[in-house]
Amino acid sequence: MISPELPENEYERQLAVNKYQLLDTLPEESYDNITALMAYICEVPISLVSLLDRDRNFLKSHHGIPFNESPRNISFCGHAINSDDPITIIEDSRKDIRFHDNPLVTDFQAIFYAGVPVINIDGFKLGTLCVYDTKPRQLTDNQRNALVVMAKQVAHLFEQRFQNLKLMQLQDNLKKRNEDLKKFARVVSHDLQSPLSNIISLAELLESKKKNALDEESQQYLEYLKTSSYSLKNYIDGLLKFYNSDDLLSKGNEVILVDDILTELKQITNLDHTVSFHLEGNSTEIKTNKSALMQVLVNLVTNSIKYNKKPNTEISITISETETAYLFSVADNGDGIPDKDIAKIFNLFSIVGSEDKYGNIGTGIGLATVKNIIDDLGGEISVSSELGQGSTFTFSILKHYSAN
Repeated sequence: MISPELPENEYERQLAVNKYQLLDTLPEESYDNITALMAYICEVPISLVSLLDRDRNFLKSHHGIPFNESPRNISFCGHAINSDDPITIIEDSRKDIRFHDNPLVTDFQAIFYAGVPVINIDGFKLGTLCVYDTKPRQLTDNQRNALVVMAKQVAHLFEQRFQNLKLMQLQDNLKKRNEDLKKFARVVSHDLQSPLSNIISLAELLESKKKNALDEESQQYLEYLKTSSYSLKNYIDGLLKFYNSDDLLSKGNEVILVDDILTELKQITNLDHTVSFHLEGNSTEIKTNKSALMQVLVNLVTNSIKYNKKPNTEISITISETETAYLFSVADNGDGIPDKDIAKIFNLFSIVGSEDKYGNIGTGIGLATVKNIIDDLGGEISVSSELGQGSTFTFSILKHYSAN
């Protein structure tokens, strides 16, 4: 018996094998289907997908034998990856000086062998797709071609796995960075709230106590201070809501009466009782994450109120359902949104409108929070609008959807 030599690029080849993280993994249907097919096409009892490890031949798929590895120094595949031929065929190993007294031959009757190297995109021979028989034989041209083609398919599966591993790592990194950003936003927002509230309180106290003692320019500066402080407070509050929106989804679904939704919306948003609400639709109750849904509706209704400079604010809410989803729309008679801004209103920190009726500039966070929640509930949101006439936000939430 002659043991296969290690390739000259063995160190680099081994690194290439390791990067796919396939060694010692469990069987997978995609590889087992290939070996079963090759055994059938080549009319042999045994077919393998092998990976040449440091001192062993690991069998990612082993059709026709009960074990999943063997020593590398007795492997046929070790010789196959050293060959420049596209396919290595041993018609009768008992007549080949390299194999005649090999334990695979004497103990397991590995008489016939045909193997094609599995070559990755960098040109490294990772292992083989091979077939064995317990008697001498030959392959037809079609059988040879099938082995070569399917070895390339095995290589494609390896590459797909590697790309999936990279995507999973990227997702993990993005998740970690997002968690770090959430922590940072919460800490900064929390730490800023107290001094900011003090600034607002002091500014209002100064205005009430010393207003008559301040000249016009000083009063203007004081007004700038208050306006800027309130804008920053709204920004911080919006930031906290955005990064806390994921936490809403951890709460379970519950049955909610549609009439109760409207009642809660009025209590939260219509504080001065100047808004006319209209409820339409074919649903009397829905089952979903109430906290998440109310966050969305409160945000949309609040925007409808703030960006409406007409004397009478009217808001129509429609709630209906299909077999698979709940459908919602929130329509108002407000200021409307310019066409050029429609495409970007759901982008985080994208400020597209003018001042609201209270003189405040938006933060570009609220609608991004809305979209984030709806996406996580498996739905979609869109908007149609006409300047001076109003806007309609339409969104869906999948039934029986779990974001966890």
